[in-house]
Amino acid sequence: MSGESATNEALFAPAAARNGAVILGVLRDVLPRGGHVLEVASGSGEHAVRFATALPDLQWQPSDPDRRALGSIAAHARAAGLPNLLAAVELDARAQDWPMTQADAIVCINMIHIAPWAATEGLIAGAGRLLRDRSPLYLYGPFRIHGAHTAASNADFDEDLRARDPNWGVRDLEDVLAVAAEHGLRLADRISMPANNLSVVLRKAGA
Repeated sequence: MSGESATNEALFAPAAARNGAVILGVLRDVLPRGGHVLEVASGSGEHAVRFATALPDLQWQPSDPDRRALGSIAAHARAAGLPNLLAAVELDARAQDWPMTQADAIVCINMIHIAPWAATEGLIAGAGRLLRDRSPLYLYGPFRIHGAHTAASNADFDEDLRARDPNWGVRDLEDVLAVAAEHGLRLADRISMPANNLSVVLRKAGA
């Protein structure tokens, strides 16, 4: 995440401090009352600690492909000492095989625009494999709607992302939903969030 700093292995991301409370407010309505939640691309681990603290009846499974991030998650988890915060696992969303076979919900915050499109495809394919009927995949971040940015600041952000890596960029929500449909997931809710972000709730199709 941009703006991270490190202290004794633990990374601190200003964005996590800014958006954690509003995301938690949505997650309280979206996530099941109990069960196992997989967080894909947990980054610094600050969200994992916040959400596991606030939602003690959920088993929170953080993950990330980056070794430095995994170290940060572990450092934050040690400091928090939460019984429902599981040890982080190494997970690249693009992988065909994930280190788990089932989840009651999947959460992915601020990943798909700072990763190749293949990571979005892999995330959704993984959700299609792991989730039960009606279980949610929660996405948070900026999106384009019908090819257009929702704010000038998002357009500037998109340009900056693509300058840093041409494989990155703010994604069209319709493209995400098209991939989701291929894997049995459909849009359940779209919620406007601060700083021109969206909460996008997809659910595994079921009766």
